[in-house]
Order: sequence, then structure tokens, then C-alpha cells
Amino acid sequence: MILEIVSPEAKLFSGEVTSVTLPGVDGSFQILNHHAPIVSILEEGTIKIAAPSFNFSKEAVDKFKRVNDQTYTLDIKSGTIEMKNNKIIVLVD
Repeated sequence: MILEIVSPEAKLFSGEVTSVTLPGVDGSFQILNHHAPIVSILEEGTIKIAAPSFNFSKEAVDKFKRVNDQTYTLDIKSGTIEMKNNKIIVLVD
């Protein structure tokens, strides 16, 4: 599935991922391949991204923390997420 993370300043990430864990207002939730369509509000917390490889822009690389070769995290203050047709768009602050 495709994940795009966008902030008011720039596109932070765009690429193929295997899973994404997000800080929802009712608790953390995970999205896997072929997840049902969803729209949700995110609260302050950490987005965890699992992917076979990562390519970050120079502006965004400092915002992500490396957990291991296939997992990175991104701390956010708030946001929204939409998952539809195997594409996830996350708008973050």
C-alpha cells in the first residue's frame, strides 16, 4: 500500500509500506494492506511506519527516528488520516 505524510511545510514521506500504526483519539490503531476505508482524527503521539525501504527528502529526514532498517517513527501533535483503495494520506501538524 502507498503512504503519504504531508505537513503544512512539505511532503514528509511518500512510498510503499507494509503497515502503519497511528495515534487515534480513541487509542492507537494499525493499518495493513487492503484495510477497509477509514477516515479518522489523530491526536498527539507517534506514527510507526514499517516498509522494506525508506527514501526521505533532506528536509524531512531529521523528523523521523530510526527503529531498525525497516521501521521508522514520526512524532506528531495532531492530524487526520484517510485510507481508501490501498492509499493512506496522513495530514500532520
